[in-house]
Amino acid sequence: MSFSTPARACGIDFGTSNSTVGWQRPGVDALIELEDGKITLPSVIFFNFEERRPVYGRLALHEYLEGYEGRLMRSLKSLLGSKLLKSETTVLGSALPFKDLLGFFIGELKSRAETVADRPFEEVVLGRPVFFVDDDPVADQEAQNTLVAVAHKLGFKDVSFQYEPIAAAFDYESTIGKEELVLIVDIGGGTSDFSLVRLSPERRAVAERHEDILATGGVHIGGTDFDKQLSLQGVMPLFGYGSRMKSDALMPTSFHLNLATWHTINAVYAQKSQLSLKSMRYDIVDPTGIDRLFKLIEQRAGHWLAMQVEDSKIELTEKDVRPIDLKRVEPGLVAELSRELFDSSIEPLLERIRASVSELLSSAGVGVADVDTVFFTGGSSSIPALRQSVAAMLPNARHVEGNNFGSIGNGLAIEAQKRYG
Repeated sequence: MSFSTPARACGIDFGTSNSTVGWQRPGVDALIELEDGKITLPSVIFFNFEERRPVYGRLALHEYLEGYEGRLMRSLKSLLGSKLLKSETTVLGSALPFKDLLGFFIGELKSRAETVADRPFEEVVLGRPVFFVDDDPVADQEAQNTLVAVAHKLGFKDVSFQYEPIAAAFDYESTIGKEELVLIVDIGGGTSDFSLVRLSPERRAVAERHEDILATGGVHIGGTDFDKQLSLQGVMPLFGYGSRMKSDALMPTSFHLNLATWHTINAVYAQKSQLSLKSMRYDIVDPTGIDRLFKLIEQRAGHWLAMQVEDSKIELTEKDVRPIDLKRVEPGLVAELSRELFDSSIEPLLERIRASVSELLSSAGVGVADVDTVFFTGGSSSIPALRQSVAAMLPNARHVEGNNFGSIGNGLAIEAQKRYG
């Protein structure tokens, strides 16, 4: 699509792990540099207690890992559609509604984009997953309404939405030379979203594309869920997960589930949680694991461990093994993680993803042989087992890799220019 002046509106891809802002300008890449020359801003806030200020993105992770006292918040998007959204947390000694956390981060995206653009943005197209919440339309609508309220409070006067996989489809469409029936597979940090879309060079400039979108679907599974399963299967057994009580029952799993889930890690540090753990310590047959768990909690190293697991997941896309050195908890302690362990740990999730793709094709009345292209995007779409799992369903289609962190932002910028000029 050609245009001679910058677009009025921007597109924001607020992601579970990373976020981008796209703005169409003549002769310039749409994605705005948000931090240190990079187009992504990790969706992270660190409340630095020593300097009493929030920091964002890579700087937030750096200050946390450097050992500054504070509170790290990741996977903020996972709050949408969750019960936590209506509650609050304590930051710097004050109660802070979780909804305000979303405002802090999206406001930072807006501010950085406006600084680079040297102009305000009052219209925005926000990306959204096909489902914020699986099988609950009321909660799903509440999640979208929350984003609208947050955006209006930040100064956006006109707020509209586009499904993230549809935005990715429009980004891919800008590169093709002939009509294709494309399955968009967008695996992000929090959700897996799918769209079956008819794309062509002739249709790029058309504003209303409803008839080209054959079906959309998705499931609430993403990179953080893959992290969680790898942690539970490969790391948490070293910290007492699966330990036997003297009653022959298994140790309650809530502590390990919280530690393996980004947005609930802080719950393990609560006094009530720690007292509960201490009370069961003498009821466990072998306390080795729970004693390590106490050390991990004492060091408040839950986020550090989660980052190690995430790094291992990423490295296991290329390597067969990736151990985690846990000497900070116990000299010589290592979590031996492997591609084989990872693949087996996420297989139940992959089964749900395959079922969602099958349902999508069925709802569109499309056979597997009719799909020309599978377009992979999203940070978690590079997991080999996932790619192989989806590709095996569509053996005749060619497989194309998008910009894992930029396709959606590019597509939202295209959509913003179409809608608002």
